[in-house]
Amino acid sequence: MTHDLLAATTAAVRRAGAVLLARYSADARQVGLTELLAELHANDEAVVEVLRPALADILPGADWLNDEHGRGPLATGDWWLIDPVGGNVNAVHGMADWNIGVSLVRDGRPVLAVVHFPVLDEMFTAVEGGGAFRDGVRLRVSDKTSLDAALAGTGQSRPGQDAAIADRMGASFAAMMKAALYVRVSVPVTHQLAQVAAGRMDVHWQFDHVRSQVAGVLLVQEAGGVVTDLDGNPWELTSRDYIAAAPGVHAAALKIVAG
Repeated sequence: MTHDLLAATTAAVRRAGAVLLARYSADARQVGLTELLAELHANDEAVVEVLRPALADILPGADWLNDEHGRGPLATGDWWLIDPVGGNVNAVHGMADWNIGVSLVRDGRPVLAVVHFPVLDEMFTAVEGGGAFRDGVRLRVSDKTSLDAALAGTGQSRPGQDAAIADRMGASFAAMMKAALYVRVSVPVTHQLAQVAAGRMDVHWQFDHVRSQVAGVLLVQEAGGVVTDLDGNPWELTSRDYIAAAPGVHAAALKIVAG
């Protein structure tokens, strides 16, 4: 993976972030579902309008997906996976925790990730085998070895999650609360994964893995974290679920979450 490819992708994501930041207001409030959905769609479209032509120029032969709730395998070759506005629901309510996320998947394997937090002005990047960085500074997951000092979290992958997953999330939250120092349930998922990569959080788990989370997973992996499915097998693009954690707490957290 060349430096030029990462630099061009990062620049494109930064431009998209600037577009969304110009639309964003901390005073934004939604009065109902119809208005909320319209604003979500408008934000997504504004980002896609910037990213789609830019990424096509960067890697002309790559395919494109911006279905942030999509799951399952991809055909061979290069794929840009776009989460136009991770945490869009936060953005349209005037909250600051939202991001622009892009990953490049090659033959079913993530090889590049860029996640930009415009309000915080933080840029997270990773290249397969090349490490993870925040604003050019190399990241490393935490050195914690005990869950009693750990910050852990989970969150909804998408609206309208089915009842079985909701029940599992609730049960796992209660179980993790008894072991970890602090547990959060929040979106966007990529926000939590970036915090694990940066060593600010220690554990993140998901019962519903969607492709928009690929960028965050690569950040954690390249920062030295351990990412497996809930059976303990290595994470794959097609995994149904996963846990991403610092090596010193992964096994203990997996035992709790997997039940």
